[in-house]
Amino acid sequence: MTTAKTRILVVDDEDMVRTAIVAILEGIGYEIDEAEDGEQGFERAKSARPDLILCDVNMPRMDGFELLQKLQAEPMTATVPFLFLTGYSDHDHFRHGMTLGADDYLFKPITRDDLIAAVEKRLQKQAALLAATRQKMDELRASISLALPHELRTPLHGILGFCNLIAQDVKTLSPEDITDLAIRIQKAAERLQRLIENFLIYAQLEVLGADHEQMNALRSVRTENIARVVEMAAKQKAQGHKRTEDLRVHTEPAAIAMSDEYVTRIVDELVDNALKFSARGTPVHVTVRTVDDRCRIAVTDRGRGITPEQQREVGAYMQFNRRMFEQQGSGLGLAIARRLAELHGGTLEIESGAGSGTTVTLVIPSGTPAR
Repeated sequence: MTTAKTRILVVDDEDMVRTAIVAILEGIGYEIDEAEDGEQGFERAKSARPDLILCDVNMPRMDGFELLQKLQAEPMTATVPFLFLTGYSDHDHFRHGMTLGADDYLFKPITRDDLIAAVEKRLQKQAALLAATRQKMDELRASISLALPHELRTPLHGILGFCNLIAQDVKTLSPEDITDLAIRIQKAAERLQRLIENFLIYAQLEVLGADHEQMNALRSVRTENIARVVEMAAKQKAQGHKRTEDLRVHTEPAAIAMSDEYVTRIVDELVDNALKFSARGTPVHVTVRTVDDRCRIAVTDRGRGITPEQQREVGAYMQFNRRMFEQQGSGLGLAIARRLAELHGGTLEIESGAGSGTTVTLVIPSGTPAR
């Protein structure tokens, strides 16, 4: 567990306390940096980039609270585990430090065993978080490397093929033929653009999910008139599929803890899937309602449905029954919608059965209805 590569910064203005802590931690194999106050600690943290910081609260020039705030404002030190050392034991003092983002409190006088246990526990937790993040990124890179070449080549082959037809046979093609080929090229290019956007969005969401500060900022954005945003996005998608007559929209006034950009993205993906996987002439219902302080945005179709096994396997770059149905697309729609729901403290629910249609519902914290 303890290796010479693990570096700890100890910040304390009491020489005897700091020296004792340094001796204990060095004795079990950690590399130690020292600082006598918050200002010195801030500079050492930026230059040494420690794996963990132990910091006294009450110090001259810059106290522990100020140091923690300054470190969290710096990208290179914002995620370093931070443990307070303090002689105070009152609840308000403790609460203030934890609110600022401290990971733990160690109360003086501290025993050798308690110090080692607290440090190792925090380092183990940090290592687990980093390992989970690396695993997610490795899985993401593997998925992209397997899926991206094929998914990009399909529409690209269409574009090149149609362009080649025009170049070789332009003298024999009628204006109607050229118009038809141009439309096919445009559709293939639009599909390629959508694929690239979806791959980039999913990758960005995975990175964002590992950043607690960005997640908090994400959840602070609200859309006050969710009904209008949902209706506009659904109608635009239905127009693109030339199925406006099949769309049924029923909404209630509601606010939602998500930006209108992300709401539009989710509705766009869910309605696109519903129209894509259901027959022309069958209805696609889009509803918005509030139940128990949570907004529910549901999209229902009468398509071929998704089996329970397929529902459990909803993930990035997965497509169901591609060989059978020759369905175009990267299969990222549901994965993006589900990830956005999770990042905003919500869920994505799927109710479906093979051959019986599908209802996909975004459930997200709501607020006061729009007026």
